[in-house]
Amino acid sequence: MTTEYRKTPEAVSRLTDIQYRVTQKDGTEPPFRNEYWNTHEPGIYVDVVSGQPLFSSTDKYDSGTGWPSFTRPIDPGAVTTTTDRTLWMRRTEVRSSGADSHLGHVFDDGPRQAGGLRYCMNSASLRFIPLASLEEEGYGAYSSLFENTTQENAS
Repeated sequence: MTTEYRKTPEAVSRLTDIQYRVTQKDGTEPPFRNEYWNTHEPGIYVDVVSGQPLFSSTDKYDSGTGWPSFTRPIDPGAVTTTTDRTLWMRRTEVRSSGADSHLGHVFDDGPRQAGGLRYCMNSASLRFIPLASLEEEGYGAYSSLFENTTQENAS
């Protein structure tokens, strides 16, 4: 699998209407009515446009907001942030660094023991790769993120 993550016309043409609206038009999906807000399975979340690894389930938590929330990205370089002044407020928008997909926003009200950040993402901007499928989908290098969690779960 390539590690050059970028937006291509082919990738954009495969997006569903909601994926396109969220990633390309900076939209937001409804809380509690999206694919991953209540997903607890181990795995990683990648950019739906480019396949770039973004977040791990080991950093996912229930923020009570109805959107998938993470304490940090897999790699700080996987995301970029910009100031978003829409909706009469100032927020920090999160985008994928490779394809420039709109992912969601980051807030400073996350778990203090994990750094205090809440990456509040849209499910429509993500694709979930279950732990059992990481190798076959070309993300085997990320299996090491789960070594301690799988040993703990086996105990």
